[in-house]
Amino acid sequence: MAYANSSYSDILATTIESRSRELADNVTNNNALLFRLRERGNVRPVSGGSVILEEIMYTDAATTNVNSYSGYEALNIAPNSPISAAQFNLKQYAAAVTISGLEMLQNSGRERMIDLMEARLKVAEAQLQNRIATDIYGSGTGNGGKNIDGLTDAVAVSPGSGTYGGINRATWSFWQNQVFDFTTDGGAVVSASNIQNYLNRATALAIRNNDAPDLIVFDNVLWGLFTSSMQAIQRVTNERMAGLGFASMKYYGGGVAADVVLDGGLTGGDTHVPSTTGFLLNTKYIHFRPHRDRNFVPIGGERQSVNQDAIVKLIGWAGNMTCSSPRLQVRMKD
Repeated sequence: MAYANSSYSDILATTIESRSRELADNVTNNNALLFRLRERGNVRPVSGGSVILEEIMYTDAATTNVNSYSGYEALNIAPNSPISAAQFNLKQYAAAVTISGLEMLQNSGRERMIDLMEARLKVAEAQLQNRIATDIYGSGTGNGGKNIDGLTDAVAVSPGSGTYGGINRATWSFWQNQVFDFTTDGGAVVSASNIQNYLNRATALAIRNNDAPDLIVFDNVLWGLFTSSMQAIQRVTNERMAGLGFASMKYYGGGVAADVVLDGGLTGGDTHVPSTTGFLLNTKYIHFRPHRDRNFVPIGGERQSVNQDAIVKLIGWAGNMTCSSPRLQVRMKD
């Protein structure tokens, strides 16, 4: 296929390819939750398969064979079935970089060509980053169910109903996350004077032995209340995350220490955490699962319109976000 500048498409393709690793890193660095998952080693590529499987361990009262005994008493050796797997569909994302024939002619010098290409790539990459950063807080139902299965699904408002990861929550209580309702469970509308008490009580819902929430993500409203409650001791900050550009502080309470970050999004712009919502997350059990062959890389070759003098190159990503223990996650809500 002939183009107005035949070398342009080659440069575009090789540049996208060389930037794919950087883009994958930028996406995780651009979001506090994804950054924590990468720190934990929980950004785990998928090698193939029709679905993403996340192994889970649970206790089924109908099959458990664990019990105390005395002397020669017969033991229960019936088969136990404490291991299963949740399954998640591969979700696909793409951003397009488009160049017209006229633009290729006008920018035929190598340096000018690269300048134009860099500008277009930065726009496409930023849009892809922001879209994924937004969707990891969603329910997976957006855009006809094609969006990532985000925290709104994993840590649901009504955890006693619906299906997540192919498991019916109404049937299996171990698959239900915790919920702390400010008015119902706390007794009053959340404020700067009671938010720390509410955090202590909500944290206690998700402590199991040495498992406890390690990351608290707030929307703008709760972040403001928490910050106000900490005004007298503002030195309690998370220096590492703050150094990376995240608005962050530390929470010490309920016997645990957790990072508190703001991810509310711009007013009227990208919306991340839903309004007046907090997620108390045990990130040990949350995973970001990109496909190893579609992790911000070019999709196919150049595409040229049959009736336009232009080429299009796609940057693609496929994968999902998974959770192997919703029970250890808490949603705070009004």
